[in-house]
Amino acid sequence: MISGSASNRSPWFVRQPSTEHPARMFCFPYSGVGASSFHAWPAVIDDVEVCPLQFPGRESRMAEPHYGTYQELAAGLIEPLVPQLDRPFAFFGHCAGALPAFETAALLDELGLPTPDCLFVSGQVAPHDCPYDRMLTMTEAELRAELEGVTRSRGHAPKPDMIDMGMAVLRRDLEATGAYHRPEPVVLPCEIVVLHWRDDPEVDLDQLEGWHQYSDSVDVRVVEGGHYDFLDAPDELTKLLTGWH
Repeated sequence: MISGSASNRSPWFVRQPSTEHPARMFCFPYSGVGASSFHAWPAVIDDVEVCPLQFPGRESRMAEPHYGTYQELAAGLIEPLVPQLDRPFAFFGHCAGALPAFETAALLDELGLPTPDCLFVSGQVAPHDCPYDRMLTMTEAELRAELEGVTRSRGHAPKPDMIDMGMAVLRRDLEATGAYHRPEPVVLPCEIVVLHWRDDPEVDLDQLEGWHQYSDSVDVRVVEGGHYDFLDAPDELTKLLTGWH
């Protein structure tokens, strides 16, 4: 049975979280995309419900203002998120998506609210090593080529109007990425699992070591594949995303 209805569903959730599963995983999109980036993921992994988040200013929320900074995004997410924290939960964020995932976990802790049982960060350096993103130094033409390439790799034709729309979202997201930096690590009361994709040209394994300062329990795991392979929810990844609750 699905709890709630379409009329009272928060725009942060592409589907209302179910009451049927004992645990939830909230998934944070990376720069330039929305919740549809998780469309190839199963709705449930083992007994964990997958809950993709929809950020303002894209896809079904295109008419809304951009979220601004990662801290502002986290602050806006708290109210709709808290009612869904009635059972064990985890956060997953790939690349820049790992940063608002971290900020949301840190804010929950600061407010004395339930915190994730596990924070999964994939292909992203620690907050005090930010800003770090190769796209920050790209020209407009290079960004467009990157977006077109990813679109083709997902089996879609890069139609100019869709690329234009994607570019508008990507520019604003990259502003948030470029402005983000934590001067000092903040220790979370949860496990952090750091995922490194073996063929990822964006981040080296040793660049992920900074996450060890953010929890007393940090596990760095190497996964086969490249930077965008998480989109297909490969078996090796989904196996790593279970067993934390």
